[in-house]
Amino acid sequence: MDTLISKFPDLVGQAVTVKGWAYNVRSSGSIAFLQIRDGSGFTQAVVVKTNVDEASWQAAVDTTLESSVEVTGTVSKHPKQEGVYELQASSVKLIQKSEEYPIGKKEHGPDFLLDNRHLWLRAPSQWAVMRVRNEIIYATYDWFRDHDFIKIDSPILTPNACEGTTELFEIDYFGERKAYLSQSGQLYIEAAIASVGRCFDFGPVFRAEKSKTRRHLTEFWMMDAEMAFVEHEGNLKIQEELVSFIVKRVLENCAAELKLLERDVEPLKKVVAPFYRLTHAEAIRILREKGSDIGDMDDLGADDETTLTQMYDKPIFIEKYPAAVKAFYMKRDPSDPTRVLNADLLAPEGYGEVIGGSQREDDYEALVARVREHNLPEKEFQWYLDLRKYGSVPHSGFGYGLERLVTWICGLHHVRETIPFPRLMNRLEP
Repeated sequence: MDTLISKFPDLVGQAVTVKGWAYNVRSSGSIAFLQIRDGSGFTQAVVVKTNVDEASWQAAVDTTLESSVEVTGTVSKHPKQEGVYELQASSVKLIQKSEEYPIGKKEHGPDFLLDNRHLWLRAPSQWAVMRVRNEIIYATYDWFRDHDFIKIDSPILTPNACEGTTELFEIDYFGERKAYLSQSGQLYIEAAIASVGRCFDFGPVFRAEKSKTRRHLTEFWMMDAEMAFVEHEGNLKIQEELVSFIVKRVLENCAAELKLLERDVEPLKKVVAPFYRLTHAEAIRILREKGSDIGDMDDLGADDETTLTQMYDKPIFIEKYPAAVKAFYMKRDPSDPTRVLNADLLAPEGYGEVIGGSQREDDYEALVARVREHNLPEKEFQWYLDLRKYGSVPHSGFGYGLERLVTWICGLHHVRETIPFPRLMNRLEP
């Protein structure tokens, strides 16, 4: 019976066949140990020379690191390790004998590993990261579906920037017209809320800024959500419920992966709504007490976020930033028009911003004024302005960077390990 390694707990004592790759091999005379990976999990196939035919023994002896194999045997519990299962082999077939594998057991630098990313993905740690990433994606879809959101796909080719920045990838295709790779689907899914009420998109986006930090990628995956009839407070509540749900799902379904990554899960267990809140002004005061020279109207930098998130055991909302440092579409705070009804969600343990969101400006004249203040091409944004002319309502939205969530939840140092094939300002291969 063909099966997956992940099914072994229910198959003890049964004869099964597993197909996968040998990620470690060792032998001593009359016994060989093949550590097998099949995508669902890991196991050790114990091959005793006297228990298999000559061809099977020769196949086991010939197996090299990363060779593909088919092993038939009986599932058994490991004699010493609780919750670990082995395969007592009765037959071994060598599907393809691997050449000398370039990624050995010795230490390799990040450039070497990224040059060999197509192979590095096979490493147990990278397998674990990709599975956590997958769980975050599925948890997001499940939460939105259970809370009356519908997925709306936004275009990747756009005629203008979402936030007015000029740091975009320009596409030479539409004749004299300029087009760009999208930096966010937000403006487009705002258009959909008058149709479906609540919606989200989830896909690749692109930033052309020459950022070379452990938190930035040139191409990454973004989830944007927009909600009609939701104001600032309701927006924050939705965000903290979603993030709490995602972390809970990962803890429930990826315990083995987090253990493999040596992730301390105790901080993750504390990620339960409600989260902490600070106004931008309060955050500035705290940072100055910590020795920062940040100005009253400055945006927070990576070091500022790190300082703040090391002080708290749960995520923190930093809300009501100065309007001067935020995007044109954010609604002004009625109690202080110099500030906007926005919030950035900072992950604890020094990880910093994972979500940005705000209440959107729903008044036509006010939004026109913002477009002009930001020197944006009014004609290019006319369709967006139209949304405020035909049944405008209070509405809010937010977006999370998938790779930043994965980095935090997995406890990684650099965002480049959280996407299968990272694109950085200095890396386009493999």
